[in-house]
Amino acid sequence: MPHTTLTIFTLKPGQQRWGLAQMGTSPRHLQRVMGLRFFKLLGSGASNGFGLWPNLRRYGFMAVWEDAAVAAAFFAQHPLWATYAARSEEMWAVQLAPLKSQGLWDGKTPFAYAPPLLAGDDAPVAVLTRASIRWRKTPRFWQFVEPTSATLAQAAGVRAAIGLGELPVVRQATFSVWDSAQAMQQYAYRDARHREVIQLTRREDWYAEELFARFQVLGSSGTLDGVNPLAGLLPR
Repeated sequence: MPHTTLTIFTLKPGQQRWGLAQMGTSPRHLQRVMGLRFFKLLGSGASNGFGLWPNLRRYGFMAVWEDAAVAAAFFAQHPLWATYAARSEEMWAVQLAPLKSQGLWDGKTPFAYAPPLLAGDDAPVAVLTRASIRWRKTPRFWQFVEPTSATLAQAAGVRAAIGLGELPVVRQATFSVWDSAQAMQQYAYRDARHREVIQLTRREDWYAEELFARFQVLGSSGTLDGVNPLAGLLPR
């Protein structure tokens, strides 16, 4: 059964140049990893990832593996990941299984598989939204999306929210983890600013490509800003 992971890592002080270089050099090594079906190295911005200016110490690694055992072996044994771990101040890793996925990511459907449901409706869920923004639409995107996304972390029921991206300005993603699907849906349907942005994206055709995915959270380890955002919510 395929297995999805997202790791957020914060580099140690003084590692910014190394981290930025990995965006160009690591993909060729990752392409040779057996059992790695899909991956993206993602940068982050200021203000918890949602600012226009980059945060050169925080990155993400999104991956879909042939199965959980292949993923575990990579994170435990691969020399490239050992280098990342040695240069990082902290890492937070989440294990994910898709509940729903629609749209494309670079023309692919990486989360188009159906694992068995392992948790009930009151279990934590994660949401990934990703888009390639049309160049001429970037001013409108940042005018509305930056302040809207920045308030996401304060929404009721959200455990963690971070902005990520493949390229500054034009290829952006948001990842959030919620206490439950109900908490996520209450924000999505009741927050007026969020609803306005969704309507604008459709009416003004901001995106050349977009993807939305919802996941059940299978596991959480490590820390983000000093804490495990899902501590106490998942079975040991």
